[in-house]
Amino acid sequence: MYGGLWDNLKNAFKHSDNSLYKILAINLLVFFTVLVFRVFMTFAGAGTAYKTGINLLMMPADIPQFLLQPWTIITYMFLHEGIFHILFNMLFLYWFGLLVHQYLGSRKLANLYILGGIAGGLFYLLIYNISPLFSEVLATSKMLGASAGVYAVVVGAATLAPNTTFHLLLLGPVKIKYIAIFYVVIAFANSIGSNAGGELAHLGGAALGFFYIWQLQKGNDWGRPVQAVGRFFENLFRNTPKVKVSYRKKTHSGPSDFTASKVSKPAPTSSKPQMIATQDEIDQILDKIAEKGYEALSKEEKRKLFEFSKK
Repeated sequence: MYGGLWDNLKNAFKHSDNSLYKILAINLLVFFTVLVFRVFMTFAGAGTAYKTGINLLMMPADIPQFLLQPWTIITYMFLHEGIFHILFNMLFLYWFGLLVHQYLGSRKLANLYILGGIAGGLFYLLIYNISPLFSEVLATSKMLGASAGVYAVVVGAATLAPNTTFHLLLLGPVKIKYIAIFYVVIAFANSIGSNAGGELAHLGGAALGFFYIWQLQKGNDWGRPVQAVGRFFENLFRNTPKVKVSYRKKTHSGPSDFTASKVSKPAPTSSKPQMIATQDEIDQILDKIAEKGYEALSKEEKRKLFEFSKK
């Protein structure tokens, strides 16, 4: 979006419309921080303390335990311990996230990832507590990883632009709807295996990805609460305007005075009228993408979609 992958990761937090690289950067920073912490604690003979700390960030399957650690429904989706776990999650997030960002913009990509992670966590919590299959491991089961959010992005991209093709090694061009279907089927088949919790979260995230895009095409954005929280933190950390003290002399005799005023810039003007797309127009554009692909859009339709994605 602003340069190469590495440059985008380094400058992830310098741009407001850069949620893909922010999510990637947070996951990578947390992974390497946890890795260093784990190595040092193990060498120091404090492996138990490490496990205690990491358990405070992983999402428990037991509902009473989860109610004591409600923050874990957010922290678990940024937490990895295995190198291949984070590698494949970040690769899929990058490939499919670029597609979602191109069509819908930065904020809706963030909505998709966060809501997918939450939906995956809740589905994992639900099934573990109602199925007798997990009764013996319920008290000790915990979950971590970005997979639920990633599945939401993958299925969301496939719902939005199903006929877009990715070129896969050995297979050649494959439509992303088939890639998404394949991974959902694999997750369903493995939901009774050794990684049942993770696979259930995948299914919850995938379902959220489909329904989020489906509702978005109907004009309903489920991600508005996520955007509201994001704006709150943006405003919290945004620099306050500087105050400039200016002095002026009176024309008549008397004590000098001064006035304080905020530095302000004149509002930008444009000779061209701004054509803002309506929600109905955006819905028609999204329908056209779903049917014919992004390349079928006219320049004007692409412009309207781009402008709308920045809202």
